[in-house]
Amino acid sequence: MADTLTDTAPDMAAAAPEYPMQRDARCPLAPPPAVHGLRDGKPISRVRIWNGSTPWLITRHADQRALLTDPRVSDDDLEAGFPYVNAHRADIAPRSPRMITNTDAPEHTRLRRTVNAPFVVKRIEAMRAPVQKIVDELIDDMLAGPNPADLLTALALPVPSLVIADLLGVPYEDHDFFQRNSSIALDSAASPEEARAASGALAAYLDKLIGLRLESPAEGVLSEMAGRVNNGEMTRTEAVHMGVAMLIAGHETTATMISLGTLALLQNPDQLALVRDTDDPKVIAGAVDELLRYLTIVQTGVRRVAKEDIELGGVTIRAGAGMIFDLHAANWDPEAFPEADRLNITRSARQHQAFGYGPHQCLGQNLARLELQVVYGTLYRRIPTLRLAAPIEQLAFDRTGTTYGVACLPVAW
Repeated sequence: MADTLTDTAPDMAAAAPEYPMQRDARCPLAPPPAVHGLRDGKPISRVRIWNGSTPWLITRHADQRALLTDPRVSDDDLEAGFPYVNAHRADIAPRSPRMITNTDAPEHTRLRRTVNAPFVVKRIEAMRAPVQKIVDELIDDMLAGPNPADLLTALALPVPSLVIADLLGVPYEDHDFFQRNSSIALDSAASPEEARAASGALAAYLDKLIGLRLESPAEGVLSEMAGRVNNGEMTRTEAVHMGVAMLIAGHETTATMISLGTLALLQNPDQLALVRDTDDPKVIAGAVDELLRYLTIVQTGVRRVAKEDIELGGVTIRAGAGMIFDLHAANWDPEAFPEADRLNITRSARQHQAFGYGPHQCLGQNLARLELQVVYGTLYRRIPTLRLAAPIEQLAFDRTGTTYGVACLPVAW
């Protein structure tokens, strides 16, 4: 008989495990062990989140693919039962503009169309030479500076910050401002007041830039969006908040992948050698996708809500029930990726879900792949003796943000 438990069951909150779950400090790059247990034993099950509600946790690769393309599954965060990541997201949802991150078709389709063009493969590929120049210059500076160095501040943060600033048409000299406020806005440990202030500061900053581009068009995506505002294709508020989303996502996730991916390779020297010693772009591209699969840095899951009753795997997910898709669990699903707990850059990992799946799959995935290909294809070749300058046990991992990474990555050569 189908499992039809409801959120009103008196013992539901007490019985459901807390989410996000705790990682094993001895295996800091692996998903939490409890997630493995649920995927292998009860792949569609209840968890308890910060506000005491008990959404469904979806952990199998195939189940996620089925549900993330199901029109009965909604990304609208105004729907009753939506499982917000934290108190800040719940607080601002009623006042937030409709964006690609919180709407369904046809509104999502319209909004996505207004910002899709700059991120298509052809336009992103044209950025390869400029990104290569940025990476080479930053590595030059790193080699000329102190040894050991913090890879996060020397390379991982500057690369995507410079790239997204150039793509959007945002002054790079303001990068400290948008990095600091982005981190606060995404931090589950921040108070709603702190997160609201950080989000407001970013919105005011982008609104000022959009205003300038409305009057004086220039290069960059912000100017393109200003043109769409002038043409009546999107509102100024939509453009501002889309710009904020791009600015946050455009540097936070890639910076984390550069540092954490380097750490993973340093912990797997045989795989590092394969990356370091090749000049085959296909091998590097495969390594990027395997590292994205293996690390899956988004640790808060993809959040959705059911608009209708859905039956899957012997479970009935009732209309109005929240759902969380744990991407790391799916990317370590042995049915999708044999020996999933092993980093293997020669495997075909393109079907990973580190960028999500379905119509809401990450807009910037082509840009992220390009940046990671250039960094991974350059850093270890240019610094073949790169090594950790501190034991992995001493590294501080960020467990409160949307992405999971290291606060500092000391390296030497």
